[in-house]
Amino acid sequence: MKVLHRPGLFLAVVLLLQSVFLNACQAQRPVSVKSSAEKPQNASPGRLAENVSSGSRIPLQESEEIVTLHNTIRAEVGVGPVRWSEKLAGYAQQWADHLASSRCEMEHRPRARKGQEEYGENLFIGTARYYGTSDAVRAWAAEKPKYHGGALQSSHWSAAGHYTQLVWQDTQQIGCATGLCKGKLIVVCNYDPPGNFLGQKPY
Repeated sequence: MKVLHRPGLFLAVVLLLQSVFLNACQAQRPVSVKSSAEKPQNASPGRLAENVSSGSRIPLQESEEIVTLHNTIRAEVGVGPVRWSEKLAGYAQQWADHLASSRCEMEHRPRARKGQEEYGENLFIGTARYYGTSDAVRAWAAEKPKYHGGALQSSHWSAAGHYTQLVWQDTQQIGCATGLCKGKLIVVCNYDPPGNFLGQKPY
């Protein structure tokens, strides 16, 4: 589903693709979502991530901004803060590199075990140098109006799936990474414990 934001607002085209999740364990299995954004009009260039020792290309200052953004969004609904995980950042970098070296398309990491996600995952792709990792978080948070409360159901969870993962009350750690491919910036964020369990409330 494409959502076109009106001029004067955050100019982007967000493509929400629903993951396949129908199985016998549907009510207890986390589901993930992904988004994409094209180059906006009148956008100021964003800083691309650099190599750092953690295994993720997200520099320290940028990782702190990502955590602050998450915690600001979570505090709005009374959910406790998350902290940065080097382990998750390295895990996210592996997948970001895979996506960047393959078809430059968004695809969720295969499940470690059938019916169970090891970590929650949000994906974003946008024009490089016009978007950064913080823009990805803001795009996911912009789905907030589409969440109307209550437990997640298969009929409506995907419209706000990025947002509900951001504010999932059980999540304690996050780690993000970036990849570059054909002028596109790919952002992968992983969440531990994962969120977006059908039949459960985010908070």
